[in-house]
Amino acid sequence: MQAQGQKVTQDCSDCPIRHRAVCARCETDELAHLEDIKYYRSFEAGQTVIWSGDRMDFVGSVVSGVATLTQTMEDGRTQMVGLLLPSDFVGRPGREGAAYNVQATTDLLMCCFRKKPFEDMMVRTPHISQRLLEMTLDELDAAREWMLVLGRKTAREKIASLLSIVARRDAALNMTAGYSKATLDLPLTREAMADYLGLTLETVSRQISALKKDQVIHLEGKRRITIPDMGRLMEEAGDDSDGGFLV
Repeated sequence: MQAQGQKVTQDCSDCPIRHRAVCARCETDELAHLEDIKYYRSFEAGQTVIWSGDRMDFVGSVVSGVATLTQTMEDGRTQMVGLLLPSDFVGRPGREGAAYNVQATTDLLMCCFRKKPFEDMMVRTPHISQRLLEMTLDELDAAREWMLVLGRKTAREKIASLLSIVARRDAALNMTAGYSKATLDLPLTREAMADYLGLTLETVSRQISALKKDQVIHLEGKRRITIPDMGRLMEEAGDDSDGGFLV
């Protein structure tokens, strides 16, 4: 069953994801058309936005907060298959049902569009179709990147990779390219990190402690992380200075 969340209002001109969302290249008149079919919903941490297989009558973008994509197998086991961070697109035009469970891991704000009017706009608004294609290809690249993380990296490299991915996305959202350090709130609990990375909780805790001991990261509480040298973190992750993988 699709969760309704709480209705909220926000002006497009104040949108923190305006330069990265599906509407990033829209002209003023195109934004006006989107305005007619959009609405905002907020969800509390832990609330399910939609269940896999349920009819999904909206698509949209994460404005703030983080959600997880999970899939439940026939025997009841659940696997996290992705993260939704600010500016990520939720839903698939042309498909009636949701492919995955979507659950808020932090308080979540979404900019939603009624699906049928959005699909109609895609046909007559190339800016939206082109941007959605770019975002889809970026998501494909990220999925391939994650296959390497899960299949070939050590536990320490997996933790460092996840931290660098979240830090890079945070920097892109805040338009701070070329940064050498970062401070962020980790969007996942250590239990969720273990599930996502295919590790045990004990291994995640041990590797985070090791990164802290080696001064690769600094911790304030369990979630607040400072990365004093992004270059060093990406070396720990097996990435080069551009965020790609070393070969």
